[in-house]
Amino acid sequence: MPLAAQAQDKPKWTLVIHGGAGIIQRDRMTPEREAATQAGLEAALKAGSDVLANGGSAMDAVEAAIRVLEDDPSFNAGRGAVFTWDGRNELDASIMDGSNRAAGAVAGLTTVRHPISAARAVMTDSPHVLLSGEGAEQFARGAELEIVDPSWFATPERLRQLEEFKSRRADWFDVDLKYGTVGAVALDSQGHVAAGTSTGGLTGKRWGRIGDSPIIGAGTYADDRGCAISATGAGEFFIREGVAHEICARVRFTGETLKQAADIVLGETEELGGKGGVIVTGPSGEMAWSFTTPGMYRGRVSSDTAPEVEFYEDE
Repeated sequence: MPLAAQAQDKPKWTLVIHGGAGIIQRDRMTPEREAATQAGLEAALKAGSDVLANGGSAMDAVEAAIRVLEDDPSFNAGRGAVFTWDGRNELDASIMDGSNRAAGAVAGLTTVRHPISAARAVMTDSPHVLLSGEGAEQFARGAELEIVDPSWFATPERLRQLEEFKSRRADWFDVDLKYGTVGAVALDSQGHVAAGTSTGGLTGKRWGRIGDSPIIGAGTYADDRGCAISATGAGEFFIREGVAHEICARVRFTGETLKQAADIVLGETEELGGKGGVIVTGPSGEMAWSFTTPGMYRGRVSSDTAPEVEFYEDE
């Protein structure tokens, strides 16, 4: 295809989101839960695409989409986050700007309504990349972010899941493998990409455990020279593989498509013992996702295509 035709075919902007990967199957899904999840993903796509359609930045679109998901109790991020072993909601998030590889992240938040906005404030208003615990809370208050009572994040369903988890005397992980992390990646009309990820972590997590979501290069990465990635899955393995950066590096240095790179890296991660999924977009306008679980809540939209939402492996 001639280069001029390729340029014409490339969308002006793209947005891909996810609401977590895991054992997501039709026979386990109630009509009410399916409808609520669909509505949440569609609302997030609209929030982000409205920004992009009006000429806004990929960073603004990613933050807007994730804030919607953080407020939706259907997902394990913000309100509706899972409980730790000690009965707390501890929230992690990260965001990255592909235009200059600036990044910010937070871990262990308990009172900040929108962890993704706290991560962005760390990026823009501090010299650091990652803040955690009480220090991150202090920073967020100083940045005049919205603070809520910890009870804002708690839901009866997540408490029930913790009680069930404890009743099984499980030692480490939720055996149902529900990685409820949320994320977004975008390409804007200026040609820049961005990525963000937000999560409540794992049901019953202990000892201040932190997974891949706030780790730049593992759960989140963005680089205009390659692509933007947000991940969801078995965080310990995604950290060991450096999933997000690895995908971007393959795109930059091997010429693989986003889908090819994502499939290869998730395959390597599965060989280590970790399952999950990723969403990817890049300056080429390609939108891709890949997952090694039975399903992943996901959606995408571009300047040239209508919003699309999928849940299951066979879609």
